[in-house]
Amino acid sequence: MPDGTSVPSVFQLTGVKQHPNISVGRYAYASDNALPADILQTIAPYLFPGAPEKLSIGPFCQIAEGVRIITSSANHPMDGATTYPFAIFNPARMVSYAFEVGPKPDTVIGADCWIGRDALILPGAVLGHGVIVQAGAVVRGHVPDYAIVGGNPAQVIRMRFPDPVIARLLDLAWWDWPEAAIIAAIPALEANDIDGLAALRP
Repeated sequence: MPDGTSVPSVFQLTGVKQHPNISVGRYAYASDNALPADILQTIAPYLFPGAPEKLSIGPFCQIAEGVRIITSSANHPMDGATTYPFAIFNPARMVSYAFEVGPKPDTVIGADCWIGRDALILPGAVLGHGVIVQAGAVVRGHVPDYAIVGGNPAQVIRMRFPDPVIARLLDLAWWDWPEAAIIAAIPALEANDIDGLAALRP
């Protein structure tokens, strides 16, 4: 906080215990008042180390409390007479089983996404840059850059900016700039001053 008070419910994700199947961009954070010991495992509870799929969280993402990212290893077999996952209770079969149950698409969250409270991201979802996910939304498939989505299943409610502005923002990719350049650009970013932002491009 401005007075220097620590806020333990806000986790800078690059500063927490890392997960071998999760990549996290700089300054991405998550909030959770339950103060879990392992915030990445809390966000993606079914993604185990060595799983056949990966989760990518882009830089400057903001993940609200209660968000869950359901990765592909959560799937159960659907081709048999039962969907009961007998193998997960058998240590000899458990790891190989995860590679046998259906396709394992990665889940990707682009840069500068804001995912609202209790949203659910389904296996293989790909969120473009600058996406806003409304609270409680259930997101699947591909979400275009700078879309606002909500509902179950989530649908595009509107685009945040006109196409030419989106194209300029993607070209500028400010989230990849050096830290000093981003700090200098904060007023332009907050004011949606695209010309001013472009003038500061390093």
